[in-house]
Amino acid sequence: MPSPARSTPHPGPLCTDRGVQLSAELTSAVAGARRRAARTGDGQIDTAHLLHSLLESDPAVRDAFSGAEMSRLLGYLVQRSIGYGLRWAGAVEDSGAVPVVREYAGWSPAAATAMTAALAWAERRGVPRASGLGLLAALTGDPECRAVEVLRRGGVEPEVLARRLADQAGGAPG
Repeated sequence: MPSPARSTPHPGPLCTDRGVQLSAELTSAVAGARRRAARTGDGQIDTAHLLHSLLESDPAVRDAFSGAEMSRLLGYLVQRSIGYGLRWAGAVEDSGAVPVVREYAGWSPAAATAMTAALAWAERRGVPRASGLGLLAALTGDPECRAVEVLRRGGVEPEVLARRLADQAGGAPG
């Protein structure tokens, strides 16, 4: 039986009251983030886990970056997997920059807030499924989260990325 520190509970039902659910790519990214968190002994899915999994599982998210940006981002994320993120190990990601959403067990406050924003954005746009691009845009909305730190270290300006994503999709999540 895994120790509590190593287990990552299944998040709550990822849908809104009006039925917005996750796209297949976003479902895959969430599953990958959950596995990544469990594998590294993190008690919660954080925004860097989500970013890493989005980059691996969603072609539309990958297309939002240049080839050089992708290489740098994946390089930082691999470093995190082998030790870069040790300073984050065992610490709850809560940047304090956004309101905390507590409805997702096993998610950091920042990751839960980003997912809630991506779901709400899809709902406001009248689409039945939240997308990886919507979650990526939501991640850029918290300037103090781990995903934004990874983006910056990879040479990506989160504010520029957020504007580009909002222009492509007709407004920012949140």
